[in-house]
Amino acid sequence: MEQVRGRVLSRFIKRIPGLGIKRYCPVCGTLSKGFSEFGIVPRKNAKCVSCGALERHRLAWLYFERMTDLFDGRPKRMLHVAPDRALENLLKRRLGAGYLTADLRDPRAMVRMDVTEIAFAEETFDVICCSHVLEHVPDDRRAISELHRVLKSGGWAVLMVPITAHKTFEDPSIAESSERLRLFGQEDHVRRYGPDFVERLKEAGFKVRVITGSDFLTKEEMTYTGITDAAAKIYHCVKRLSARPDTPLGG
Repeated sequence: MEQVRGRVLSRFIKRIPGLGIKRYCPVCGTLSKGFSEFGIVPRKNAKCVSCGALERHRLAWLYFERMTDLFDGRPKRMLHVAPDRALENLLKRRLGAGYLTADLRDPRAMVRMDVTEIAFAEETFDVICCSHVLEHVPDDRRAISELHRVLKSGGWAVLMVPITAHKTFEDPSIAESSERLRLFGQEDHVRRYGPDFVERLKEAGFKVRVITGSDFLTKEEMTYTGITDAAAKIYHCVKRLSARPDTPLGG
């Protein structure tokens, strides 16, 4: 009976444009024939046709669920900088009153905040999520330092940026949007990050692990969810107990 139901459901899905069973979005739980293209340079299988989640959103959500203590039931204060709509409602439901969104311009955010001047005391948050924000910030080192300051000792942050260069390239004199588009890949970007982004995080005092999808997902899961190691990386940053920025990181 279950096999018959499965065949009927499969035939039904194939008749409806956009529906299918080849791709699964872990953010909204939708099955589809495939994700849509997205990006200035279009990426295939990038955007969920239902909730709009991109590869980085799907990767972050699976990481939160499988590899962190975010949803272990203990009260936490989480700061979500420039919240991604795909994740915001889910995190709000799961974390309740401990979840705070902040943005400099988005009126939907709970508080208005400049990431280079965070108006919270030291050691305020257990968890921070800041995804695809720092490439827009002229003084990213100050922003990273501020994120480190307001994170509790022993707390952790998921920081994500697009890695599009062999080495970080920036030039503060470039202000024209057309030149930023040409050199940095987007009109409102102020740099291209390379793998040396890790060093900026360490300078602020973070202990850093670079996580890709293949570190905790099977090949089948990555295909099914449209996640590739090239498309998104997680920088898992821990604020060490009694951390001092000038102290070398341990193991």
